Formats: sequence, C-alpha cells, structure tokens
Amino acid sequence: MIMKIAIVSACSAGIASTYMAAESLELAAKKKGHTAYVETQGTIGIENAISLKDAQSADVVIIARDIKIQGMERFKGRKIIEVGVAEAIRKADLIIERAEKEVIGK
Repeated sequence: MIMKIAIVSACSAGIASTYMAAESLELAAKKKGHTAYVETQGTIGIENAISLKDAQSADVVIIARDIKIQGMERFKGRKIIEVGVAEAIRKADLIIERAEKEVIGK
C-alpha cells in the first residue's frame, strides 16, 4: 500500500537540522514509494505549508521536532509519530518503517 505521509520538521535553531531532517524523511518515504508532503518550520518561518486538505488526507503524520510545531490542529484525527530532529536525520528509514507498521501493519 502506498501511503500519504505528512512530514513537519522544526529544530531549536531552525537552520540546517530542520532541513536535513525533512529531506532525510522525504527521501526515505519516496524510496519506499510513498507520497510525502513536507513542511519546514525554521528561522525564516513556515515553508511549503501542508494544507488542511493534504493534512487530512495523510495516512500518517511524522513530526520531527525539538520545539513546538505551529498548526498542529490540521492533523486532528490522524496517526501522529513524533521524533526528535537528530533521530529523523540518522534513522529516517526506521521511522518510515514504523509508520508503515502503524498504518498497514507490515
């Protein structure tokens, strides 16, 4: 099953790690054939904001954060996996596998 995965990343500095985590998770999701919606919340604000429509169509939401995320209400009722930014950078494949297990029971 191909999943729709919403990914939001934010670190305390909001610079490199935010983007590295987002990219790692996006690449891991796409490698497995999943669709990924990716939003970053960094020092320059929110980039590529995930719309309410896309948020609600997601099978799972992965929040890679070290700080509070803005706009969490968009994901109400969705399965949410929260991890730290460093974990998302180092273990993106494992996080995507975890999402698959939670959604499709692989």
